[in-house]
Amino acid sequence: MKPTPEMIRAARADAPKTRARDLAASLGITEAELCAAFVGAGATRIAAHPDALIPRLAAFGPLMALTRNESCVIEKVGVYDGYRPGPHAALVVHEEIDLRIFPRHWVHGFALEEEGPAGPKRSLQIFDAAGEAVHKIYLRPESDAGAWAPLLADLRLADQGAALDLAPRAAPEAPRAAPERRAELIAGWEALTDTHQFLRLCARLKMNRLGAYRLAGAPYARRLAPGAVERLLAQAAEIAVPIMVFVGNQGMIEIHTGPIKRVVEMGPWINVLDPGFDFHLRTDHIAEVYRVVKNTARGPAHSVEVFDADGGLIAQIFGVLKAGEGAVSAWNALVAGLPEAEGAAVLEGAQ
Repeated sequence: MKPTPEMIRAARADAPKTRARDLAASLGITEAELCAAFVGAGATRIAAHPDALIPRLAAFGPLMALTRNESCVIEKVGVYDGYRPGPHAALVVHEEIDLRIFPRHWVHGFALEEEGPAGPKRSLQIFDAAGEAVHKIYLRPESDAGAWAPLLADLRLADQGAALDLAPRAAPEAPRAAPERRAELIAGWEALTDTHQFLRLCARLKMNRLGAYRLAGAPYARRLAPGAVERLLAQAAEIAVPIMVFVGNQGMIEIHTGPIKRVVEMGPWINVLDPGFDFHLRTDHIAEVYRVVKNTARGPAHSVEVFDADGGLIAQIFGVLKAGEGAVSAWNALVAGLPEAEGAAVLEGAQ
C-alpha cells in the first residue's frame, strides 16, 4: 500500500536534506508522486508540454538546468533562449543551455516552492508517464523571481489534486543486433556524413546502439577497459581540451560544450565541478565503455560512450569538431590512448 500524501509530507519533514530521488525510492513511490503530495502545500500542477513552458523561461534570466538518468546527472547554468519547437523533437540552442527535447515524454509538470536556509527554493519539474524525472529547472539567486507568479498563473492546471495517473515504467531495451546484417551495418557506417544518421541506420537494420557497437567491432567501435572514463576526464581537464558531454533520458538530452577544469572522485562518483557546469557519474554503474568513430562532413567524430548493465546509454563524450584542428587532434590522441578491454572480440555479445 502506497503512503498517503500526509505520510509523504511527514517523511519529508523527517528527512529534509535527503535527495528527492532517494526519498521517493525509500517510500516506494515515484518522484512525481512525491511532488504531487505537496500540491496545495508548496507545489502547483502546471502544463508540462515544452511549447507551453520553455518559451516562458527566458524571462527569468539565468537558471539551472538539470537532467539525469539512473547513473548520471548533468547541471548547467544559463539562459533558456533559442527555443525551436517540433512535434517529435524540440531544441533549446544557447551558449550555455543546449537541449534536445522529446515532447511526448513531458507528461506531468509541477512548480515547487520549498523553504531553504537562504529563503524560498523554487523549481519547475517535469516527469514522464511513469513518474520518472525528465528535466528540472531551478531558480538561482540571480534569476528574476518576478517571472514566477505570471508563469504559475498562465500554466496552472484546473486539476490540482494529488492523485496521478501513472503508466508502468518501460523495461530497458536489451542490446539488439543482427549478425547476418553486419556487412550492411559496416557499409552504412562507412557512408555516414553526420552522427545523427547512425540511429536511423540502426533502426533500418533492426538493431540498437549497443548491439551495433558490439557487432561492428574495430575499427568502428572498440571496447575500453574499466577506468577509461575516469582517465578520460582527468586527462581532458589536464590539457584543457574542449569536449561535448551528452546526458539524457527518454524525454531529454542535455549537452555541455567546452573545456573542463576540476575533476573530483567521491566514493563511486566521478564528478566535474566547474562554475556553471556540474557532472556526476556513478562509476559502479558502468558495465561497458566504447571508443567509437563515425564519419561526418567535418571529419571523423571520436567519442567515448558509457553503458549500464541493462545496455542503457549513460553518457556520451565527444570532441568539439568546430574547435579547430589542434583541439580535435588533441582529443583524438587522448581517446586513442585509452586502454582497451582485455579479450574484446569483434562479435562479442552479438549472438
